[in-house]
Amino acid sequence: MEGLAWPKPSVVHFSEAFVICAGSVLFRRDAEDTWQICILHNRTDQLFVLPKGRKDCGETTEEAAIRETHEETGYPCKLLPCTMMTRAPPPSINVVDEPRAIEGATEPFAVTFRDQNGTKVIWWYLTIVSGEKEEGTQTASENYLSEFITPGQAIQKLTFQEDRNLVHRALTLVQSCYPEGCVT
Repeated sequence: MEGLAWPKPSVVHFSEAFVICAGSVLFRRDAEDTWQICILHNRTDQLFVLPKGRKDCGETTEEAAIRETHEETGYPCKLLPCTMMTRAPPPSINVVDEPRAIEGATEPFAVTFRDQNGTKVIWWYLTIVSGEKEEGTQTASENYLSEFITPGQAIQKLTFQEDRNLVHRALTLVQSCYPEGCVT
């Protein structure tokens, strides 16, 4: 016997047909207390990208974003709380239909869906440097140089428009929560 179709359009992907990834826009303050963003130069493909990678089994997307950002950039980091619009309900609330501002959120600020040998889902977080750069954090298959530059330079230098859009939105969120001259 056939069940009813779900009343809204939807697609189901089983575990062998998708991969979950996480990445971040990594921020720090420079000596003048202005924001900088870390981008990666992929020396193999000559691309400029944001740090991201696959979630390991048993790892949360938050943990994956922090781990991948650290591995690829060499910088230890933590989630950067920010006020953002979300449809995620507060604890103990069942449904929220309209987006609303949540202060101090560490939820993903964006998600990417890519058709790449199956479906690739990338959860994007805001992160901030939490320690000194470490050498030797990249895996054998990675060939990145990380550099901190101004947000405007990052938007100009990133290879893909999608990454530029992510930086623009991340910067808007961070600047609204942490104005220049206000140390985090």
